[in-house]
Amino acid sequence: MKDKTIKTIRFLGLGFLEPLLKMISGEEPGKNLKIFIKKSLFPLASIFLFILIWHLGATALFNKEANARIEKARTEQGEKAAIAMADCIASGDVSCQPNTLPSPKQVYHAYIALWKDHLQIAEKKDEFKEKVATTNVQRKEQGLSPITYTGRPSFLDQIGTSLKTVAAGFLLALFVAVPIGIIIGLSDVLRNSFNWLIQILKPVSPVVWLLLVFMIVKTVITDPNMDKSFIISFISVGLCAMWATLVNTSMGVSTVDKDYINVSKVLKLSIGKQIFKIILPASFPLIFTGLRITVSVAWMVLIAIELLAQSPGLGSFVWEEFQNGASDSNAKIIVAMFVIGIIGFLLDRIMLTVQNFMTFSKA
Repeated sequence: MKDKTIKTIRFLGLGFLEPLLKMISGEEPGKNLKIFIKKSLFPLASIFLFILIWHLGATALFNKEANARIEKARTEQGEKAAIAMADCIASGDVSCQPNTLPSPKQVYHAYIALWKDHLQIAEKKDEFKEKVATTNVQRKEQGLSPITYTGRPSFLDQIGTSLKTVAAGFLLALFVAVPIGIIIGLSDVLRNSFNWLIQILKPVSPVVWLLLVFMIVKTVITDPNMDKSFIISFISVGLCAMWATLVNTSMGVSTVDKDYINVSKVLKLSIGKQIFKIILPASFPLIFTGLRITVSVAWMVLIAIELLAQSPGLGSFVWEEFQNGASDSNAKIIVAMFVIGIIGFLLDRIMLTVQNFMTFSKA
């Protein structure tokens, strides 16, 4: 039972819990306690150290900006104005607070404010659905589209939009890059012929891809009811992120052991069976490495693409808060930064788990 549990936590990437499990079961408690401290408590201590350095840095920047404002008031308006500015800053009045790096406490309060805002918007949505429920039933019977809530999205709604966009972009990259990578990988001639194109397109900026996709989508899609911003965003994300998967798939297919190929020829397998029974299983480790990179790249470029495409996701949230300039805007941007980082980490862990499940290999 213990061995199965250990294999499970290793599989899920929770190896730091292994010495704790062994210690509880009585296996070398002293040794496993030291290992657990190194793997768990030291990282925890580093988190507190990071928060402490962040707090001290934010305090230093706050004091520097506050002193600069006080000195400016003294120089331009005299000692009385300087004292008034100092009193205003000390009172916490938002009209005179230094606009600099927020402290951990301010970021926490911004997180709470965003959560409360989400609850209020969710309540408004529920009230709206109740009001239009009867009307929507009648519209459905008449073959008309239902009336939907068009109010301001909450922070969690914007996270959902970003996840939906990156998922669609990842699937696009998967269904485009893997087949092309297999075709190119099977032929040295094709690989050498198209390598120049891949190397040129791979480093192209997401902004350029966005403009290219925008030019095409606005011409092809003329239906005003379609969400063009979402279509432009996920296609741009997919085109930016697909190259790692394409290259790794091509490399994985081209480096399959020739003995496997010879065996498939002896068995007279069709090209389809060769690909699905021999080539793909042997190429899975490299393909999934490419897919993990693709997910990471897709999540990174998503923010810039959403910002430019005006898609209501995290990119728009960050830009709107930056433009807003409210007293808690910087703190909300830091909240978004941590959310983006945590989601990116979780996406990578998910891909690693799928890779381990599909290939039975460790990253």
